[in-house]
Amino acid sequence: MKGSWMVGLLLLTLSAAGGAAAGAGGPRLQLPLICDMGKVCSVQNLPDHDPGPGFRDYNCGSLGYDGHKGTDIRVPNLRVMKQGVEVVAAADGRVRATRDGMPDVGLRAPGQREAIRGREAGNAVVVVHGDGWETQYSHMLRGSIRVKPGQMVKAGQVLGRIGLSGKTEFPHLHFSVRHHGRTIDPFTGTALEAACGDTTGTLWSRRALAALPYRPTGLLQAGFASERPVSERLEAGDYAATRIAPDAPAIVFWVELFGVRKGDIERFQLLAPDGRVIARQERELQRNRARQYSYTGKRRRQRNWAPGSYEGRYQLLRKGPEGTRPVVDIVRELRVQAP
Repeated sequence: MKGSWMVGLLLLTLSAAGGAAAGAGGPRLQLPLICDMGKVCSVQNLPDHDPGPGFRDYNCGSLGYDGHKGTDIRVPNLRVMKQGVEVVAAADGRVRATRDGMPDVGLRAPGQREAIRGREAGNAVVVVHGDGWETQYSHMLRGSIRVKPGQMVKAGQVLGRIGLSGKTEFPHLHFSVRHHGRTIDPFTGTALEAACGDTTGTLWSRRALAALPYRPTGLLQAGFASERPVSERLEAGDYAATRIAPDAPAIVFWVELFGVRKGDIERFQLLAPDGRVIARQERELQRNRARQYSYTGKRRRQRNWAPGSYEGRYQLLRKGPEGTRPVVDIVRELRVQAP
């Protein structure tokens, strides 16, 4: 979630609290959504522990951006969003505030910044847990909110679904924790002013932590297309085919990643059914990027594609103290049907 995390949904005035170490006595948090983490859902951004213009996540890494105040858990594309990923209460509590009715429109749409002014969190729910603790669930799908203010909820109870409402560029849940109005990082149990690197006071349950390993770089989605991939269609989930016609104009293998770094090396290969490499690409990345998509492919010439299984291989290699190693290493298969 970009910039200001909340303006219009806070219906009650929140008092400030002192002290950076807030984890003691806080709620034990469960995973706030029902999703296969690492396969379908990924952590895209973490809270910022750097008090200056830079960024540091709880692990002293770079998974996020300056000023971010929550944990963003995303789905790869709009197709998965429409299939439905349920957001659930992370702990027992009482619903303090809700908002629904905002459309699921990305921030890049014309006029969207003005349309959401004062409502940047989109469709959202705030749950209070006692002793000044509360959790907030933002950017949910229009029409999906299932609870009302004043309602008691249990940990794991469905609140709504992941959406694209408010100030966001991709479908995700922005999950935030506050103690007496002060933002707390659930991975450390401390306010964001506290130093990174110490997770002994985490608010997450053991099960939730196991589902949320620290992954500064990873795969969002990968697949094949019969044309040069267009970012809007990637985000829509249009390139999901596992079969292609023999007269398709091209075979293109693409990947979308998060957390790539300057100096990373990406390596593509596209193999024909007989094992021949028909396309390859290798390059060194020139800058850090929160998200990146890349591709390689081959245009069809006069003859149709030979029937059988085509294989796309991709590696993202990173240099480190122990040498160069793959941080992403995947293989995908595409079937060309016989005429």
